[in-house]
Amino acid sequence: MTAEITAHEVQVDVGGPAPMNAFLARPSGTGPHPAVLVCSELWGLTDQVRGIARQVAALGYVAIAPNLYHRSGPETASGFPESDANRTRAFELLGRLTRDDVEADLRACVAHAREHGAAGKTGVLGFSLGGHIAFFAATRLDLAAAAIYYPGWLPVAGTALSRPAPLLDEAPAIAARDVRTLMFFAELDHVIDAAQRDQIGAALDSAGVRHEEIVYPGAQHAFFFPGREPYDESAAQDSWTRVRTLFQTELTE
Repeated sequence: MTAEITAHEVQVDVGGPAPMNAFLARPSGTGPHPAVLVCSELWGLTDQVRGIARQVAALGYVAIAPNLYHRSGPETASGFPESDANRTRAFELLGRLTRDDVEADLRACVAHAREHGAAGKTGVLGFSLGGHIAFFAATRLDLAAAAIYYPGWLPVAGTALSRPAPLLDEAPAIAARDVRTLMFFAELDHVIDAAQRDQIGAALDSAGVRHEEIVYPGAQHAFFFPGREPYDESAAQDSWTRVRTLFQTELTE
């Protein structure tokens, strides 16, 4: 059953000179409703990300999507349209993030969600850069489940969160927190090749992470979002079914 939802922009206190803007979507009915962090692609807090938060809320969760670029100014509040110029700009903003700031922002979002109807366990969902951030969240936060789509730069340097060492080195922290982890990959991903996929799987196995990896044949990076050239309806639908099952199993049972 799809829940009726309410959704709106919120300001989240992160303990700094200015709050962080985020998007909150929650079921209209009585709870308890677990919280789910929704982590954006490189383009930031776009309308597509807001749409995902609404979809998560319709499943019965309090979804909150942060603008992790907020410290770089108010022009980041609504994300960026895809373009070469905006890609350069977004990578510049990404380079300013630090592990401690991102952790603080994610923790503040969970706290805000709990102040607005969330209760019980917490999960995370992320796409591309957001998958990278979701993996990071699973190393730092008390999460029950992580749904991670085509996460770039896990075994290599590539973001500020990859320093001083690649995020994949932190896999034992996910095992220690017992975060059930579901990872979706595209066979023809230009960012994450088969060798990297194998490296990620081996690291998770070695660390003892409860995880599953699904590789969609013929799919490309960013296969989830309709309206884009890489969109793969079959992969998108199958993966979303698996996300629903993961969250239902790990967050509500």
